[in-house]
Amino acid sequence: MRLLLLADEADRYLWDYYRPGCLEGTDLILAAGDLPPEYLSFLVTMANCPLLYVHGNHDGIYEERPPEGCECIDGRLVRVNGLRILGLGGSPRYSGGPHQYTERQMRRRVRRMWLPLLHSGGADIVLTHTPPRGLGDQDDRTHRGFEVFRRLIDRYRPRYFIHGHIHIRYAPGKPRFLRCGETTVVNACGKVWLDIET
Repeated sequence: MRLLLLADEADRYLWDYYRPGCLEGTDLILAAGDLPPEYLSFLVTMANCPLLYVHGNHDGIYEERPPEGCECIDGRLVRVNGLRILGLGGSPRYSGGPHQYTERQMRRRVRRMWLPLLHSGGADIVLTHTPPRGLGDQDDRTHRGFEVFRRLIDRYRPRYFIHGHIHIRYAPGKPRFLRCGETTVVNACGKVWLDIET
């Protein structure tokens, strides 16, 4: 199964310089936040496959103009082609804006997912905006990862933990792929193609 992972920066080659056929073979698009709603609406139309997203800390506009044809899975566990995908958007609280959470608030959000995770036998993919603490995050208050995401990885061992929020060009040297036990942590900033077995 071919996945297109997106976050934070609209890729010019998928939008401004789009070429027919460049999304051919894409089975699923996962967007990890902070992307223009028009960009997501365009991609879901051109790729003709499901597009699932979570909110980033700059996605307040989605309340007025949600991405058309896309599905918000923020705070939900869904199944797509046999894959169990958990969505938990938002960033650490730093300005009081929408989709910002304290560590305690995010712990509560994760706890609410306990029953769905139990019934489904866990998750294959966790889609978030913010990385887990200590796995590709930064030390400033805005870009610090959530500790509870580390515990979520330790307990449920998803195959992939996909996040955004850490811009590659502002964090030179940060790896795009990290391992944490059995989980591959992926920074989806810009775009990343991922082929996985279902």
